Amino acid sequence: MKIVAMTSQEDPGNSSPSMRILQVLEVLAKEARPLTATEINAVLKLPKPTIHRLVGNLEQEGFLSRQIDGRSYLPGPKLRDMMRGVMRSWQHVATQRNILTRLNAEIGETCNLSAPDGDAMVYLDRVETQWPLRIELHAGSRVPLHATAAGKLCLSFMTDAALERFTELADLKAHTPQTIVSSDRLRDEVQRIRKNGYSTDGEEFVPGMIAVAVPVLDDADRLMATVSFHAPVLRLDLKTGLQFLPALRAAASQLAQLR
Repeated sequence: MKIVAMTSQEDPGNSSPSMRILQVLEVLAKEARPLTATEINAVLKLPKPTIHRLVGNLEQEGFLSRQIDGRSYLPGPKLRDMMRGVMRSWQHVATQRNILTRLNAEIGETCNLSAPDGDAMVYLDRVETQWPLRIELHAGSRVPLHATAAGKLCLSFMTDAALERFTELADLKAHTPQTIVSSDRLRDEVQRIRKNGYSTDGEEFVPGMIAVAVPVLDDADRLMATVSFHAPVLRLDLKTGLQFLPALRAAASQLAQLR
């Protein structure tokens, strides 16, 4: 992806230090990939000592995390916590909650909004089923990428190179006998998800539970979040659950428009 420099009208040279910090984070967020201080500064056009001081301070405070190459940066733990907090605050927006509530009413099962965070998916919001038999996973819960519908959907949006690294290095823990623990099988599953545009969980994370997930995309077709439902197989088998794909996709489209 090419990094485009700011125009003179956007030049942050006279910005306050606090604004410069926000501009560094903005550049990193827009690119959505590891960036070096030099690459960040290709946009901001700050003096070299300034950009290196800003990046160094942000790393020291935990807002940026240096990558294994020793040169590039991604959001650090503090920034990721802030991002999750902002995402969770969506639940206070009536329109978003209404979308999940209507989806829950149509499917009759627990409906979830989740987003990727490092090596896991985080539940941002959920509307529980009214049935007494249900899985208790509160907002803020983290679930594995390789064993959940939402997580595998997230993997399908990785580049081939990033997916290869993940499958080689990740601990593909068996949560149930159905969990995919083979790197080759997981890559095959991701290819199927890319082709179909949705992901499933056939008792791979919790015994007796199935799930179906679809993506919430931004204007550039990048993954922002996932919408899913899960249900016990005693009420709904996976084949029958796929009939709710149109409802899931409609909800995902509506959520995408809330940006």
